[in-house]
Amino acid sequence: MSTARPARTTLLAAVTVLAGLLATGTGCSSGSDDRAAAATAPTAPTGADRSAPATPPAPSGPACSGLPAAGPGSPAALAGTPLGGAVATSPLLGTLAGAVRSANLVDALNSASDVTLLAPANTAFDAVGQAALGPLLSDTPRLTRLLTHHVLQGRLTPAQLAGEHTTLAGDRVTVTGSGEQLAVSADQTLAGAGPASVVCGPLQAGNATVYLVDQVLQPAG
Repeated sequence: MSTARPARTTLLAAVTVLAGLLATGTGCSSGSDDRAAAATAPTAPTGADRSAPATPPAPSGPACSGLPAAGPGSPAALAGTPLGGAVATSPLLGTLAGAVRSANLVDALNSASDVTLLAPANTAFDAVGQAALGPLLSDTPRLTRLLTHHVLQGRLTPAQLAGEHTTLAGDRVTVTGSGEQLAVSADQTLAGAGPASVVCGPLQAGNATVYLVDQVLQPAG
């Protein structure tokens, strides 16, 4: 008996659950380990304001020079664009935009409420290599988990970003450093060759804060 239809139905249900998690920042458990992990939403530290700051800090970092000064993809244009659209229009995030489309997560990112995205720049995917990247992009469940591992609850300032966070994949990521020297250790990256450094940020999207990183992060397990 063919199992193609049940598999597609299960995947559609998982994406629907994910969209709800991104929109609300909460989740509930289910019989699926992957969906149960995705439903584990991060919690804000006591007394922390996780919404958009009234006056967000200006973006900085070596990759910021690659952003257009005006028009589509510029910091001003990104600030008025929902997250999925912001990723799609940034010239530094073309590969990530394709991955988001492959995982059918554009609408989920657009409807998210106050999140932070650790966005792998094009150079981060280059470091993974095409031999590993091709199979990843064709494996929707794995790709979905990897992408949601880069999403944190709350619009985090650089000071708030430093520390340990629960991702929307339900696992943890630790950011070290301060100011313009923020990074995720090499053992938490997909390539494992070096730390994932923040190379531009914070950028503001309509519903999210974005930090560009130069390595793709690796979910736990």
